[in-house]
Amino acid sequence: MHKLIVISAPSGAGKTSIVQYLLKKNTSLSFSVSVCSREKRKHEVEGKDYYFLGINEFKKNIKENKFLEWEEVYENQFYGTLRSEIQRVWSEKKHIILDLDVIGALNIKKEFTDNCLAIFVMPPSINVLKERLIKRGTESLEKINVRIRKAEQEIANKTGFDIIILNDDFKKASKEAEQSVKLFLK
Repeated sequence: MHKLIVISAPSGAGKTSIVQYLLKKNTSLSFSVSVCSREKRKHEVEGKDYYFLGINEFKKNIKENKFLEWEEVYENQFYGTLRSEIQRVWSEKKHIILDLDVIGALNIKKEFTDNCLAIFVMPPSINVLKERLIKRGTESLEKINVRIRKAEQEIANKTGFDIIILNDDFKKASKEAEQSVKLFLK
């Protein structure tokens, strides 16, 4: 039976780092590459980090029902999971790991219920989260403040997840995620 592991958190909480850790530790997992409408950041790779579509192309895919889930996370910044990407991973006979925003994660959990493990990565505090986003150096302070307001809303939805992992110590949080995934896949 195909299973899905969804990792979600506010921007800067460490979800992508935990996903990368899990992929190194468990060869039965394969990453489902999400689609986004935003510009590619300099360190990102097309088809590895995201599939980068413009807004019009993203909206066309919505109309054609190509997404399993999608959301306008920020104004004119759409993110989603293509149905074809899920089929690609399952055709490899692997379990899927997804790095999603909170609403997308909860939508996947709702659709796949018992075959989906939803993990919420909790930042130590809003202040630590803001410091991490500033250290990234990828966005203006104005955009960071928008992300912080969004983070507060996302944290309010954490109770919809199967497991909440506090990421105040990356090694500890990663090991906790690894153990949770192992148990789920048994």
